[in-house]
Amino acid sequence: MAKEFKIEEATICPSTAQMLKKAEAEGVKTAFHRAHDMSPCPIGSDAACCKNCSMGPCRLSPKNPYEKVGVCGATYDTIAARNFARMVVAGAAAHTDHGMAMLDLFKEVVEGKITDYKIKDEAKLKYVCEEINIPLYEGEGDNEKPRSTKDLAMELYHTLEKTYTAVEGEIPFSKRVPAKTLEKWRELGVVPRGSMRELMEMMHRTHMGVDQEYQNIMRHATRTALSDGWGGSMVATEISDILYGTPKAIVAGVDMGYLEEDKVNVIVHGHEPNLFESMIDAVNDPKNIEKAKAAGAKGINLLGMCCSGAEVLMRHGIPHAGNFMSTETIIVTGAVDAMAVDVQCIKQALGPLSECYGTKFVTTNPRAHIEGSTIHIQLKEDKPRECVDKIVEMAIDRFKNGRKAKIEIPKNKKLGIHGISHEYVNYMLGGTFRSTYQPLNDNIINGRIRGVAGVVGCTNPRVKHDYVHVELVKELIKNDVLVVQTGCSAISLAKVGLMDPTAKDLCGPGLKEICETVGMPPVLNVGSCVDNSRILIACAEMVKTGGLGDSIADLPVAGAAPEWMSEKAISIGHYFVGSGVYTIFGATFPSIEGTKFHKLLFDGLESEWGLGKWDFAVDPHEMAQKMIAHINKKREQLGIAGKVERKLFDMEDRRQLQA
Repeated sequence: MAKEFKIEEATICPSTAQMLKKAEAEGVKTAFHRAHDMSPCPIGSDAACCKNCSMGPCRLSPKNPYEKVGVCGATYDTIAARNFARMVVAGAAAHTDHGMAMLDLFKEVVEGKITDYKIKDEAKLKYVCEEINIPLYEGEGDNEKPRSTKDLAMELYHTLEKTYTAVEGEIPFSKRVPAKTLEKWRELGVVPRGSMRELMEMMHRTHMGVDQEYQNIMRHATRTALSDGWGGSMVATEISDILYGTPKAIVAGVDMGYLEEDKVNVIVHGHEPNLFESMIDAVNDPKNIEKAKAAGAKGINLLGMCCSGAEVLMRHGIPHAGNFMSTETIIVTGAVDAMAVDVQCIKQALGPLSECYGTKFVTTNPRAHIEGSTIHIQLKEDKPRECVDKIVEMAIDRFKNGRKAKIEIPKNKKLGIHGISHEYVNYMLGGTFRSTYQPLNDNIINGRIRGVAGVVGCTNPRVKHDYVHVELVKELIKNDVLVVQTGCSAISLAKVGLMDPTAKDLCGPGLKEICETVGMPPVLNVGSCVDNSRILIACAEMVKTGGLGDSIADLPVAGAAPEWMSEKAISIGHYFVGSGVYTIFGATFPSIEGTKFHKLLFDGLESEWGLGKWDFAVDPHEMAQKMIAHINKKREQLGIAGKVERKLFDMEDRRQLQA
């Protein structure tokens, strides 16, 4: 007899639960129901299935993976390494393509071919140029003068283009990597060249009959993942900041309660910021607002979802309606007049579901057409308003003529502080003229802050929605671990108020004192999933600031993706491991405990290669204790595990800093 689907076991998000009840009453199924009804493949989930040629698929028993080999003779370790590496390739390709698209847009803006977007943050442009040794001045002596913005931007474009196209050498942002970490990469032969070369070579190596030694496969998988974190993802983040502005602390709201029944509601969902930035212009255009009012609405209400939403939440304070597993349930409210999507994490089910509720569901990117979605309007960056204005018109028409479904909007809303970029952390801790990470390092050394954890990643219907994220982070901050977040995980925590400064009351005494002094929450939202590169930059800055070792692998830090579900998450996890960070995943993991491949990931990468390591746990409290144990181990190795005088870093201390 099939197990009964119980909403209380599916999610802890009140808005999502309310909409699941409405969906059931209306005979509608969501990803929660489909996951409940369909068991995952027990062989594929353990990376014991190979379908890389037509002699198979070959299945090795997860109970005894060494009992037999594939038709070609491939062992479990070869098959598992290939499967893992191909997940890295797919995830890295998603971020690399995103970054390359942003860089192409940047070039067109600089050349004046695209005029709807402009360079908004010249300071960030100059900062990035300095980081990769692009000179800000030209001429010598009395003839020295600042280079023009256009000149700097074009050289930056040509330099960062090598991130993708270079066939030898080292990617430009390797200059940001701490010297000892970079030395280890060079020793292992894993410094990325150009990401397209690494992606291509990884696919070749995992073809039938090519690389058949699991450690060698994983060496190049590491190189490929690093080309994502320190390449494609980092370029996407930095170019987005230059074009649209570097995030600064901003108060903004999350959850479905920000839908408004008396307004035209437009949702943007996806990952590339261009669509959303143009949509902001469209919904604020007086002509479109007048059209909405003429249709009987009080105005146009714009909300975000997933990582597109995280981008504008950080930069503009636009409310965020919910994370990945809420994208269907927000349609069920009946209040969404149009949902515009571009790429990544968009469920195919959104098309037919939108038809059920009369929502205009529009794809906008040539990479991502969706069967079942009857509307495709391509966003052309040289004239983006043609696309977004049509979507707004459709939304207005649906408000006036097509709101036939029963509307039920959850009342839940939660304000919090967002927009904590690397640059803002520098400012927050040191001020305008003496920006620094020194207070962070000092308070890790003196023990007020035990360490730092990055809790990131997706939501997954195979576990209770939001629960593992929330419980894990509560346990971490209770033990004086400062938490930084990106993507869907950040929204899980924002919905329960952990990005409000009052959340300091849930912290241990040391972290609470820091939060009170700085005026910050114990959980910092640093952006979308591609913005995990901000966490890498922060780790590098902690090493540069001093006192916490010579490489990222020395730092008392840990990473987690408690509810991961996508190949991007595997690439992200592996570029953190490759950078030296202990990284733990929940839900499931594509390896079998006791195999040589598993031992490499969970021990050998750290003990033999000198990098980080993987770990796995399902229970959030076990996950937290493993992360804390690793942080404590690093503190002991640094000689800062014992109690020392705990002195707050005051303004007088800051004045003593070197400029």
